[in-house]
Amino acid sequence: SHSFHGRTFGSLALTAKAKYRAPFEPLLAPVKFAEFNDLSSVEDAIGADTCAVMVEPIQGEGGVNIATPEFLRGVRALCDQHQAVLIFDEVQCGLSRTGKLWAHEWYGVTPDIMTLAKPLGGGLPIGAILMTEDIAAVMEPGDHGSTFAANATICAVAEVVFGKLSDPKFLQHVNEQGAYLAEKLEALKSEFPNLITEVRGRGLIWGVDLTLDSGKIVNKGYEQGMILVNAGDQTIRLVPPLVVNEQNIDEFADKFGAILSELSADGQQAASA
Repeated sequence: SHSFHGRTFGSLALTAKAKYRAPFEPLLAPVKFAEFNDLSSVEDAIGADTCAVMVEPIQGEGGVNIATPEFLRGVRALCDQHQAVLIFDEVQCGLSRTGKLWAHEWYGVTPDIMTLAKPLGGGLPIGAILMTEDIAAVMEPGDHGSTFAANATICAVAEVVFGKLSDPKFLQHVNEQGAYLAEKLEALKSEFPNLITEVRGRGLIWGVDLTLDSGKIVNKGYEQGMILVNAGDQTIRLVPPLVVNEQNIDEFADKFGAILSELSADGQQAASA
């Protein structure tokens, strides 16, 4: 549930949100959807005919929902039991976003296949699939490809970017800035309990649940010179650049606080009218 894996015909079939699926249905079948963080629903969906299970360790588009250790470990065990391939989508949460190179490292669970993209190219378009030796053994060079795959220039950039992202000092930076951002978000939650109901995240991916339409926050952000992204009708998704510093976070917190203060005042005026 709440999954988002992309907009190609295959990945759309694995994406739960109806607004993405509807314009292109019928999609590839059969696909079953289980509830995120509900292992019993996965048990009900998986069987001897299950080829693979795909999951995001941290859902981005779905609202920055963080998988519990028990859930991911249980899914791994179920896949092993039914000889199904476990696929982790780390396009949003991988490549140091959570403070470890891969999000699944926090869980001690290893997938059979992992997808990644976005940050790998440092702003240039690239995607990649990592797999275990057992999975790779069934593929031969040329089995899979696409028109714009394996661009030499972008691959050279990706090699440099990967070296930076995997540097322990850089990972330490992400964790430090993530902790600082968490402090600021918790302070805003305490200051505006009527507007913020929950903040959750890890490293530099955070979700802020609101009591009002997140679209209002996004539009107000433009006025403040900020690009904000919503993840659902009442959640703001924060995924700042991994090179963000405390000064940047302070500026964000001040502007975000100003937006909340304005909306809180508007709400009080409307209530008293």
